[in-house]
Amino acid sequence: QVQLVESGGGLVQPGGSLRLSCAASGSMFGIYDMGWYRQAPGKQRELVATITPRRSTNYADSVKGRFTISRDNAKNTVYLQMNSLKPEDTAVYYCNAHLFRTDAWGQGTLVTVSS
Repeated sequence: QVQLVESGGGLVQPGGSLRLSCAASGSMFGIYDMGWYRQAPGKQRELVATITPRRSTNYADSVKGRFTISRDNAKNTVYLQMNSLKPEDTAVYYCNAHLFRTDAWGQGTLVTVSS
């Protein structure tokens, strides 16, 4: 089972940028679909972005044009570049690895967008 560790969260002002990283253990990272999800206080976890092994991407409408997901298979790492951040982007961001019927999750990293 792959293990995931997120980093890069923090406090940022509206309009600012952050880059989240998710480091994965194991030698099979390259065949996983990877994704970022988020959960705001009092809300359900929602999809932010996904990337396939061939680097096809998918984004939630709320982040299109502002966020970019990418992966570096040589480093077993997936990234989420977040630009033009808004207060409504405040949430705990989780990394996900999906393969067939299995899912692995990281522990989450908190992003707070506030002035």
